Amino acid sequence: MKLPAALTLALAATPALADWERVEAEGSVSEVTDRLEAAVVEAGATVFARVNHAEGAVSVEMDLPDAELLIFGNPRLGTSAMQQDIRAGVVLPLRVLVADVEGQTVLIYEEVEEMFDDTDVDDDAEFVEAMEDALETLTERAARD
Repeated sequence: MKLPAALTLALAATPALADWERVEAEGSVSEVTDRLEAAVVEAGATVFARVNHAEGAVSVEMDLPDAELLIFGNPRLGTSAMQQDIRAGVVLPLRVLVADVEGQTVLIYEEVEEMFDDTDVDDDAEFVEAMEDALETLTERAARD
């Protein structure tokens, strides 16, 4: 299913897109989200929620390409960020969107340093690097069968 033309143009024109990572994946949105969830649990992190945006759209008689959001984190890392600046709790836990974008399943997430831009969280903190590494590793693992 294609994104509406207006949304595609808006996304293409948004300068903040440079702050987002996109990983192409093999399999359906549901399969990739299943793999991501399994990788998160295997890594010892906590899955807080799995949101099926496409089902939400159907529930209000609207159309949306397959899209699921996995919300997860490691409380030790997240707490460290919030100890530096409680506002980090607005952007935590971590989130990865798995979506069908013009027939290609992709995993999309915001770069951790960018998430904390409007906070006093130190970009060089060890937990920031650990979060970045986790997102990269987990999404790459989920992207492949």
